[in-house]
Amino acid sequence: MNIKSAALLLAASTIALLSCGPRKQATTEVKEVIPNVKTTVTANQKVSVDNTYSVTLQAYAVNNIAPQTAGRIVSIKAEIGDNVRKGQVLAEMERTNLDQAELQLKNAESEYTRTKALYEKGGVSKSDFEAVELNYKVRKSAYQNLKENTILKSPLDGVVTARNYDQGDMYAMASPIFMVQQINPLKALVSISEKDYSLLKKGVKAEIVTEALPGKTFSGQVALIHPTIDPATHTVTAEINIPNASRELRPGMYGNARVIFGSAGRILIPDYSIVKQQGSGVKTVFVLEEDNTVSVRVIELGRHLGGNYEVLSGLEEGETIVISGHGALRSGTKVNVIQ
Repeated sequence: MNIKSAALLLAASTIALLSCGPRKQATTEVKEVIPNVKTTVTANQKVSVDNTYSVTLQAYAVNNIAPQTAGRIVSIKAEIGDNVRKGQVLAEMERTNLDQAELQLKNAESEYTRTKALYEKGGVSKSDFEAVELNYKVRKSAYQNLKENTILKSPLDGVVTARNYDQGDMYAMASPIFMVQQINPLKALVSISEKDYSLLKKGVKAEIVTEALPGKTFSGQVALIHPTIDPATHTVTAEINIPNASRELRPGMYGNARVIFGSAGRILIPDYSIVKQQGSGVKTVFVLEEDNTVSVRVIELGRHLGGNYEVLSGLEEGETIVISGHGALRSGTKVNVIQ
């Protein structure tokens, strides 16, 4: 073996020994990235407490005008759409029975006057006088009743909304001759959730808008609260009275009534702080914990007021929530709060 071959063999052996020795593996350190977020502290704010309800306007009072017994209609003195006053004559029935009752009353009144004078002088006994007096009172009551059922008058200020007979018809007691409705004021019945029951009081203000009169708002107030809560719907019925001196509003109009219960402290949060769960409709926010991690909190929202939502449940006053930078957050994520 020559010197050159020996040198090559020695170099190959050295390389082989080095290749069999321990290797140092290269390591790359991964630095944790902490997301930056902006936060706000929740606080109670004074806001108007109100709710809007669908309503159908109703007449304040409805009266069916008809006599107690069947009879011939002698005259009709009002038409559908007429505005009538309380005590205004609407129709007259055949007067035969009324005229007889009037004659009997006059005779009974004369007898009563004569017997009373004799009784005061001792000319008749007390029992005889009382019998004559009773007969007079009975005749008077019968005459007044017949008069009310012969000369038919409106019992209220209102408008005639139905007329079912013509002059000369025989009233058969099947349906009223007239229907008169009081439309000033009108009323609307609303079903108030029991959670607002403690806020509901007589005199609470309301604003009414209708589809028939767009752009106009009418004022009203709660005038009656039903004494029980419906166990099926968990609502209580309230009656709103709506002044209608202009008579623009009509019974049957559909609209919305905004009942203004007053003002109260409510937690408001920006709408962009809310995370909506896809598919479920669940609303959540990220709450900042003391160790600078965040947790997911399910909340119940109320009204949308400007750029904020009213929080009904799920958050307390003084808690810190994330309002920006929550796109990649998960429950337990550590964050860096920036201004």
